Amino acid sequence: MLTTMFFKRDKTITRERHEHCISRANIDPDALKVLYRLANTGHIAFLVGGSVRDLLLGRQPKDFDIGTDARPNDIRRLFRNCFLIGRRFRLAHIVFGRKVIETSTFRRQPDESESENGIYQTEDNTFGTPEEDAKRRDFTVNGLFYDIKTFSVIDYVGGLKDLEKKVLRCIGDPNIRFREDPVRMMRAVKFAARLDFTLDRACRKALLKHHADILNASVPRVCEEVFRLFTYNSSSAAFKLMWEFKLLQDVLPEVSAFIDRSGGKNSPLWKYLNALDKDPQNADLSNGVRMASLFYPLFLEQLRREEAAYPNSRINRQHVARTTLHPIAEYLRVPKATLFTAVALMDVHRRFSESPKKSRGHRFLYHPAFPEAIAFQRIVLTAEGEDVSVLNEWQALYDQEVARDIPAPSEEGQVDVEADQPRDAEPLEAPRRRRRRRKPRPFDRANAPESSGQNGEPRAVTVTEVRTEEPPRTDGCD
Repeated sequence: MLTTMFFKRDKTITRERHEHCISRANIDPDALKVLYRLANTGHIAFLVGGSVRDLLLGRQPKDFDIGTDARPNDIRRLFRNCFLIGRRFRLAHIVFGRKVIETSTFRRQPDESESENGIYQTEDNTFGTPEEDAKRRDFTVNGLFYDIKTFSVIDYVGGLKDLEKKVLRCIGDPNIRFREDPVRMMRAVKFAARLDFTLDRACRKALLKHHADILNASVPRVCEEVFRLFTYNSSSAAFKLMWEFKLLQDVLPEVSAFIDRSGGKNSPLWKYLNALDKDPQNADLSNGVRMASLFYPLFLEQLRREEAAYPNSRINRQHVARTTLHPIAEYLRVPKATLFTAVALMDVHRRFSESPKKSRGHRFLYHPAFPEAIAFQRIVLTAEGEDVSVLNEWQALYDQEVARDIPAPSEEGQVDVEADQPRDAEPLEAPRRRRRRRKPRPFDRANAPESSGQNGEPRAVTVTEVRTEEPPRTDGCD
């Protein structure tokens, strides 16, 4: 069957606590709560995936995933804050505030007879053992498990050896695994760039052979992976690998064509991505800033073309930006908020062209998009080697305005709530006690006061007119 056809038997390696560097102090406390509760109720509970890899490399993981032999409904019974998601395979999301600990049941690779559409994987609902779950994963460095009971690292696929050699190797035959899920090709590029690892020979050959299969992948998944290439200050290396392995010409053909005609490895596009990676606020930048940084060289090329065609006219930069970005955004189904942000940022340079001391456009300081605008302008000026002194003046003025709006702490060290309200807000008052609404009494005609005369006729009402004497007028108008 398919499972035994391309999985090579690797000897299981177990490293005890004194043989590795993972400490529970570096694991999220909420993830430890989930691990302990599963273990204390008799289930196998492992920390799995990229979190084990990052901890062994001395990095701080972004999230913590857990694998267990407990079925999804059993997990939900153990945790009140658990929500089950997914149709192909039920995943448990255990929620702690805004944090989600993803917990999944061990599963195995589907057999060949379970997939009706050929080699592309459509079924993923088969539970399995920890070893089968490890061999179902994409790369060896992502197939490592941390056992919370023994504090040991378990390796079923040879990932520890590849971590030491800094090699990214596919679990099984990459020709099959990449065709089974084409997005794995983009993940291979992402991890190689992020971890500064080398792709093994089999992966490189499979990428060059099957790169066009990425067109068979789900477009939203491809779009999500494109934006993940920007993370961890590795966008320049990631997109360079995408271009070298011809994945870029399938996913972003306009960008690939621009690189080819503008010098290849010497293309100016790499300067903007390098500046983006070196930006100190890279982790907090929105996808709109990242998209604008990637496509800014293409925008400049189109802008110069328009200026050459219409030398005596003023070119609408936002129109040029829309012309450049719209076809790509429509193909990749980029969210509209991301697209509109990128279009607006490409016309932001004129706002920072002169010092704030001379400029009258101080209202832009209070615009919600100002932090993104100044961050993008800094990336552009850094890439082009321009002076950033004027930009620093704008940044200092913005920081001064932000500091002025921050409420001062009270004597007890707490922030005054009223100071954070807008100037025209109504004063905060203690909530008034709501009056109890009494039930209307039923009308009793027998005990009602007499309001009528004899024979049921209404009693007469006497009106007496009271006249007051007016003082004599002295204006001669009597």
